[in-house]
Amino acid sequence: MLRAVLALLSLAVPATAGDFLLVHPIDCDLDGPCYIQQYVDHDATDAATDFTCAGLTYNGHKGTDFALPDRSYINRGIDVLASASGTVKGIRDGMPDTGYSDTTAAAVQDRECGNGVVVGHAEGWETQYCHLRSGSIRVKRGDVISAGTVLGQVGMSGRAEFPHVHLSVRQDGRVVDPFDPDGEITCGAPDRTTLWADAPQYRAGGIISIGTSTAIPDFAEIRVGDVAGATARGDALVIWSYLFGVRKNDILRLDLRGPDRITIARNIEIERNQAQAFRAIGKKRKSESWPAGRYAGEATLLRDGVEIDRQSLTLTLP
Repeated sequence: MLRAVLALLSLAVPATAGDFLLVHPIDCDLDGPCYIQQYVDHDATDAATDFTCAGLTYNGHKGTDFALPDRSYINRGIDVLASASGTVKGIRDGMPDTGYSDTTAAAVQDRECGNGVVVGHAEGWETQYCHLRSGSIRVKRGDVISAGTVLGQVGMSGRAEFPHVHLSVRQDGRVVDPFDPDGEITCGAPDRTTLWADAPQYRAGGIISIGTSTAIPDFAEIRVGDVAGATARGDALVIWSYLFGVRKNDILRLDLRGPDRITIARNIEIERNQAQAFRAIGKKRKSESWPAGRYAGEATLLRDGVEIDRQSLTLTLP
């Protein structure tokens, strides 16, 4: 799978030996299926800027969001891991994984973190893990833990609009971005020093997943992970793509090809910046069934004419 990363970020190195270092807080591959949806906001105004001077954040965001591809992954039990050794300072559990909406806003007020764990570390460092799955927390206050200890599982409790673990890093109460701990951003030349023992590559947007269906799916179905695939006698043959961090004027190229010269293809221009989005194209069935055999689909995301992500699929119809 092709990934676009900033060249300088690929050279990022951890802080000097002996400094506070972090491991990834989620037991899931960040090159897919999981990904980082949002970073710390470095802009003191009402605007929002991540550590690369791009917009993969939102106003006032104080952590890094490590996301699952859809809500169905919550039931798979994806572990949340302690990013560093320390002592558990506090926990909260029992809040439902209903996600955030107008309906749940009052219930999560002042408990936006949802189910969570706070861990204290040496020299005033502190990490906080939010939106954990209800009933999954495995540690208790006062536990002395090591980096990589399972704290719980990824959920969607509190003020969470998608399944993820929100990691906040603080020193003496001050928010620190682990990707740019000194906070001195120079656009086009990101700080090469991070707090990560193995810094995740920066993805400035990309493809979360792709699939087929018998009709244009609802966005809610895609986010839940409940889209039925294409069938031989489906009313239509559709290919869709679920995206994150898309920018205005990005191009999404969707392509599905099968037997008997079946071709469904289109370049779709993204109209506005969106944290998450989906697009789909399809063709209605005109015969008794779609031709039997193997179908190959592909989604490609381009920015300023450069490919930043690609995913493919295969489908066999009887």
